[in-house]
Amino acid sequence: MTSRIDWVRANCRLLLAIAEEFAATQPFRDLTIGTGIHLEPKTVALLLTLKAGGARVVSTGNLNSTQPEAVEYLRAQDIDVVGDRTTDEREHDEYLREVLSRRPHLLLDNGGDLFARYLDDRYEQLLGGTEETTSGRVRLSKLRAQLGRPILVINDSPIKQFAENRHAVGQSVLESFLRITNRATNGRNVLVFGYGSVGRGIAASFRNAFASVAVVEPDPVLRLEASFDGFQVPDRAEGLRHADVVITATGAAGVITEADLDVLRDRVVLINAGHFPAEIAVDRIMADGRVSGRRDGPEGITTVELTDGRQIHLLTGGHMVNLGGPRPLGNSIESMDVGFALQARCLEAVARGRTSPEDVVVPVPAWINALVAEAFLKLYRG
Repeated sequence: MTSRIDWVRANCRLLLAIAEEFAATQPFRDLTIGTGIHLEPKTVALLLTLKAGGARVVSTGNLNSTQPEAVEYLRAQDIDVVGDRTTDEREHDEYLREVLSRRPHLLLDNGGDLFARYLDDRYEQLLGGTEETTSGRVRLSKLRAQLGRPILVINDSPIKQFAENRHAVGQSVLESFLRITNRATNGRNVLVFGYGSVGRGIAASFRNAFASVAVVEPDPVLRLEASFDGFQVPDRAEGLRHADVVITATGAAGVITEADLDVLRDRVVLINAGHFPAEIAVDRIMADGRVSGRRDGPEGITTVELTDGRQIHLLTGGHMVNLGGPRPLGNSIESMDVGFALQARCLEAVARGRTSPEDVVVPVPAWINALVAEAFLKLYRG
């Protein structure tokens, strides 16, 4: 019987083609690649592509998104997987440091977790690597001088911005809301925090599902763009007061906190679409005196009861909604195939010395974007 992972791998056309090429060229021969990234079926396809290129791969997941089936599959393919699914930050820290203890030559990072910890115990053979997210780029940009290694930021590729962030995340957040809550979007007031590429995609997807969408964005230029795109741009308090669904997509911590409890509507649904589970300050909200109870309900829905009788529904504990809860499918196969093709090509470039020492936390080179775009069009649209 074909598993979901087999289905995903068979449909990652770009990665399959790159794996075939890497098997012949062996760009990672005698190199160890350390990864800290969501372990789910599309990631399996990426890690096996790197292994095909001669790499010894040692990997761990991110908080709350590791899928046991992916871990089992990877281990059966001789990928060294450290740890299992966890929501404990201390345990997650131990897993990350264990990956670094293997002294990998290349790091494939997600959120800056590995590179930041590398600075606590540096070693000479690190060549550099990649960072997947905006959150990681912001974190690592402050450490450029200390890192001193080529680090290519996948999220700063225009391909990643439109293919994955805008289109795929927007679709998968909507799909996750529908799957977890089984509630309609028609006529609902949806408030999106953040109008970067992820926020744009979420806002557009919910509008296409017949919701009334508003955007809260501190940057006046992005706020103007949201207005030109046809979204309401209320001030923060007004937006929260009318929202049936609130979605955070900012990369910042403490976007929704206990300070907002007085203005949130009864039965509002709170959703985080950002990488780190800190955009909704769940612990601070739960500890507030206005919270009278908590019910962990079905399939990733937590209901917070307030002393005045109102209820707040939190999805997937404030973790990234499209990789939490029941049957977490994440983004579409095609979007992750093209995004992970960028990862594979960027790691190849660092391994082969096609980057310079000045390429510390910089966007994907234009020639790699062009290479991946041409390959995608040939395989999927040709």
